[in-house]
Amino acid sequence: MGQEIIMNNFRVGHYSDLQRGTGCTVIICPEGTKASAYARGVSPGTREYALLSPFRKVEEIHGLLLTGGSAFGLDAAAGIMQYLYENRKGYLTTFGRIPIVPGAVIFDLPVGDSTAYPKPENAYLACKNAISHNKDQGTIGAGTGASVGKWAGLEYKMKGGIGIANIKNNNVWVNSLSVVNSVGDVVNRSGEIIAGAQKKGKFLGALDHKIYWKRPEVGLGENTVLVTIMTNAELQKINLHYIAERTHNGIVSAIKPAHTTFDGDIVFTLTTGGKTINLDALAEMCIEATRLSIINAVTYATSINNVPSVKSLNPKNV
Repeated sequence: MGQEIIMNNFRVGHYSDLQRGTGCTVIICPEGTKASAYARGVSPGTREYALLSPFRKVEEIHGLLLTGGSAFGLDAAAGIMQYLYENRKGYLTTFGRIPIVPGAVIFDLPVGDSTAYPKPENAYLACKNAISHNKDQGTIGAGTGASVGKWAGLEYKMKGGIGIANIKNNNVWVNSLSVVNSVGDVVNRSGEIIAGAQKKGKFLGALDHKIYWKRPEVGLGENTVLVTIMTNAELQKINLHYIAERTHNGIVSAIKPAHTTFDGDIVFTLTTGGKTINLDALAEMCIEATRLSIINAVTYATSINNVPSVKSLNPKNV
């Protein structure tokens, strides 16, 4: 649990399997939500990502899936589609409405049961439980099996999770929801490590900064940070794409190293529109909200399956 974040008609729901170490998060979008995305990680796992390009026809989406279970977890989107179909939400065609539900996965198999992944029925339940005033953070939903600091080897990892943060500028608001499952360490504004590769509570990256230059010990494509920006700024799809690209700077400011050949980082940008703001001002809001949401993800995470968390290593400081 953490700060309350008002999603302004974006409803967020979670399914969590703490015993097996996986889960999913669903975002149910208000009518007319425009969306785009930008992947900077070289190993993303996605669904319906291509249509989020500014050069594709469809602008509106109806739901979004963030999930664990690697590629297997993408099937959970069927549960969101079923829920939206039953509620008559979707892209209108001559033969009925088709829900548009992009999605992305994290590789959470090293935490818990490596055969576990969210199913359509789990995502459907998360849709039914989704709320617009959601303050759940940490080891929940798609962040249930997330971990960070795997650049030195899986045995040194710490718990990642889901973080949320919001920033307001007059009548424009930005919400960032991040699923943090990075190969790198999470750092604060001063560059000090908050969570990452550690041995007996001491951060390996703090001992010698050159240690990051060594080849990571993890497998290719086993790490990902998924960020979802929700806002009410009036944006065309091309500008949503630009904001998604700029927002990756928030990942870079909070994770060291970021965007490696072992990461599949993606930023989704969603807007209900209606409010005008300078594009650069909005980008900076998104960057800062993302930086804060990443920090919140590890700060509020709790340990599962013997993976240490910030809370378990420093219980007096959290």
